[in-house]
Amino acid sequence: MHLSVIIPTLNEAAQLPRTLQSVVRQDHACEVIVVDGGSTDGTRAVASEAARLLEAPRGRAQQMNAGARAATGAALLFLHADTRLPPRAFAQIRQTLQTPGTEAGAFRLTFDRSSPLLDFYAWCTRWPLPQICFGDRGLFMTRAAFEAVGGFPDQPMFEDLALVCALHRRGGFRFLDMAVTTSARRFSAMGTFKQQLLNAFLWTRYMTGADPQALTRYYRYDGQQ
Repeated sequence: MHLSVIIPTLNEAAQLPRTLQSVVRQDHACEVIVVDGGSTDGTRAVASEAARLLEAPRGRAQQMNAGARAATGAALLFLHADTRLPPRAFAQIRQTLQTPGTEAGAFRLTFDRSSPLLDFYAWCTRWPLPQICFGDRGLFMTRAAFEAVGGFPDQPMFEDLALVCALHRRGGFRFLDMAVTTSARRFSAMGTFKQQLLNAFLWTRYMTGADPQALTRYYRYDGQQ
């Protein structure tokens, strides 16, 4: 099964090299598409060394949809620019998607630093709940499933959660026991407790019907993690 990896970026020159390394070591011949939303650092130069570089209007949903349109794979993996794949991730994705009745899935999550709160949050990703399955966990699916649900909705926040819930409603969504490693940079910048409190507030508002556009005033959500 041909797999295309799609990575949205915005000023990710510091994080992107390790993510690309984790992808390329899976399969040197894989299709990797970086969709940049207007970086002003060295992101495009970094991406050009190991991936096909596209440009799209800023916004993770628009960038990832643009990458999907350009991809040639029968399966798609959407990966955040600061999330690294574990060894044999591609093999696990292919094995999962080739299981009858399965068409999408996500990994568990670990962080690149440890604290009691971060470790607890990472442990919670063992639960098979689509409502807490975000894009930093590495979302993969068949192209047919992605197109059937209309791709990522054009909204500035929680586009990943909306897609996961749509795929889960179709059935055939699998939560893998294998974990990706993502950056804890937002938690480091704001403070772990404050960041998680803000995350919980925004998630609760969204799950109870708040407009994602209205929530952006609480959170800089411009394409970076």
